[in-house]
Amino acid sequence: MANERMNLMNMAKLSIKGLIESALNLGRTLDSDYAPLQQFFVVMEHCLKHGLKAKKTFLGQNKSFWGPLELVEKLVPEAAEITASVKDLPGLRTPVGRGRAWLRLALMQKKLSEYMKALINRKDLMSEFYEPNALMMEEEGAIISGLLVGLNVIDANFCMKGEDLDSQVGVIDFSMYLKEGPIAKSSEEDVQITAILDQKNYVEELNRQLSATVNNLQTKVDALEKSNTKLTEELAVANNRIITMQEEMERMKDDSTLFSKGNKHDRTADGQTLSEVRKHLKEETQLRQDIEKELEVQIGMRQEMEMAMKMLDKDVCEKQDALAALRQQLDDLRALKHELSFKLQVGRSY
Repeated sequence: MANERMNLMNMAKLSIKGLIESALNLGRTLDSDYAPLQQFFVVMEHCLKHGLKAKKTFLGQNKSFWGPLELVEKLVPEAAEITASVKDLPGLRTPVGRGRAWLRLALMQKKLSEYMKALINRKDLMSEFYEPNALMMEEEGAIISGLLVGLNVIDANFCMKGEDLDSQVGVIDFSMYLKEGPIAKSSEEDVQITAILDQKNYVEELNRQLSATVNNLQTKVDALEKSNTKLTEELAVANNRIITMQEEMERMKDDSTLFSKGNKHDRTADGQTLSEVRKHLKEETQLRQDIEKELEVQIGMRQEMEMAMKMLDKDVCEKQDALAALRQQLDDLRALKHELSFKLQVGRSY
């Protein structure tokens, strides 16, 4: 399984890189007949099928990657439009066909990387569809999702009405990725540069995710601060009302004492008024206690959010330092490669 994951990841790298380079050279919107684009979808289909759990049906066992793709709309609300469009396509009869249509629509929307990342980040949900050592459950899946960001620079337009996506045979054409002529061995510098570029893309993507998380936490902290301010104001108002009710109750007691020698009817009326005041005071006291409890809960939540913010800020700083180090290594290796190329050319000239 580890070798399969590595091979699929390398194929995905070649496919994405070749698609971007050829699309930029072509300089036009891509359609479904474009061969590098067809091969990209075939590679993505193999990646999504790797380690997929088989579901038993009346016709035997069935492995379909439509299940996890259909789950995306629960994680990213924007994907609901794509899922609804796929279900409305009249020519699709199988889950495989719906999955292929979903991939094409996500690429057109330039959201494929975001949707894949949302799936990979929820391994607790993905475990229902994939084995523990599947590509989508391991680090290779996260690397592929980071590489998919580069596809946002190309434009694609597909007309899937009438296209037979159910019966297509997804076979990887390795000849597209083999160079003509003798196969030259990659130099050690090229291998190192490729590895550093992959790490750089991965760290940049992690850094972007952490920044988004920090922004979300900051928004929640601001909301909690507003809620705390409102609760504090309500508590002050409740305290003022309780003080007023206590003063009124004392006044009623004094009035009751002064007029205790009055007629029975007056004493009964004063007693009723005093009971109402006591009832009102009890309600206000309970309201103040409820507000104080809510305020304590909000303060606790705010402290937890601030602690999470500090930890995330520290993680972001570490990732940025790692990214800076990787960039420096990349610059050093490029300089070394340039120097070696120059020396080689000078040696050949002599």
